[in-house]
Amino acid sequence: MITLFGSGPAFCLPDPSPFVMKTEMQLKMSGVVYRFERAGPLGAPKGKIPFIEDDGIGIGDSTFIRAHIEKTYDIDLDHGLSKEQRARAWTIERTLEDHLYFSLIHARWTDDESFAKGPSHFFDGLPETTREIARARAREHVRGKLHGHGLGRHDRADIVRLAARCLIALSVVMGDAPYLMGEAPSGSDATVFGMLAAILTPFFDTELRDAALAHRNLGHYSERMMQLYYPEFASQAAA
Repeated sequence: MITLFGSGPAFCLPDPSPFVMKTEMQLKMSGVVYRFERAGPLGAPKGKIPFIEDDGIGIGDSTFIRAHIEKTYDIDLDHGLSKEQRARAWTIERTLEDHLYFSLIHARWTDDESFAKGPSHFFDGLPETTREIARARAREHVRGKLHGHGLGRHDRADIVRLAARCLIALSVVMGDAPYLMGEAPSGSDATVFGMLAAILTPFFDTELRDAALAHRNLGHYSERMMQLYYPEFASQAAA
């Protein structure tokens, strides 16, 4: 049986990481039997979550986890998509994961109110004597990653502006279709849902969330997917 490792429920979400939600949703879509266990990035194959263990093999990174599932269990999560649709789906995934995601991290970790309400609690289990030091160091590490990525070199308004353009593009691509590529869900819907759910959670009041709420189709999509794949969280996510 596959074991999926992630943080577990937080921020009115099945998991605070859009990548964990993505992988779990793809497992649900595949019909493969799995179980979930809480874990942190320490000891993970690539030093981050999600990761899985399958028959003694550890695999990290959501994209490579999907590749393993499809190859090992003879599943095509993009079944029915044309070559062109697959290319469009991949392009959208990269836009969300390699750009929009960092806007999400910026919103959660650099804003004092959002950090205090959310990520700061990742360190609650540490001894009181080291807790604040760990929080400060982790926050500085995230700022360094954002600066290295390039997004963190912009001011807050410009970061929101860039993220808003990603959301506009996604809204236009999706239009009135129930799923990213049309009438049936595909593997990329897990990526889109994970990112939108993480942005739209009412747990955080951010400009990034406001930018997403400006597009009714994105909000309706996220609510529909939450109800379909995580019904136990639907009421929290819509609060």
